[in-house]
Amino acid sequence: MEFTARLTANAEVKNLANERTVINFTVAKNDYYKPKGSSEGKQVTEFIQCAYWLNSKVAERLTKGALVEISGRIGVNAWVTSQGEARANLTCHVNKLTVHGSGKPKEENTSTSTSGSKATNGSGKKDEEDLPF
Repeated sequence: MEFTARLTANAEVKNLANERTVINFTVAKNDYYKPKGSSEGKQVTEFIQCAYWLNSKVAERLTKGALVEISGRIGVNAWVTSQGEARANLTCHVNKLTVHGSGKPKEENTSTSTSGSKATNGSGKKDEEDLPF
């Protein structure tokens, strides 16, 4: 399956005992459809937990909000909680990963001045939280 989505948080790199490295991250994929007989459309957001094994260097570009194109094998993890509730989540074993847009930097240098102006991220631009959209 191939899809485009945005990261919900910064990716995590895990070094395993057998000297392999995996990058774990979660993406949110939006889908829009109009139910038959309805004049209003519906938007559904799917959250997919991803694992990428091929190149750990890409992890520094996998930051919250980054737009990525993913191709891989989709699966489902299902379980029953201790309260007897059925739970499940979608997973993707990523075969191909392309980063199309960047998210927030992993480390932000914020500074405030005594003049009461908004904090900047070190590049002279206002923080993304201050943007109206």
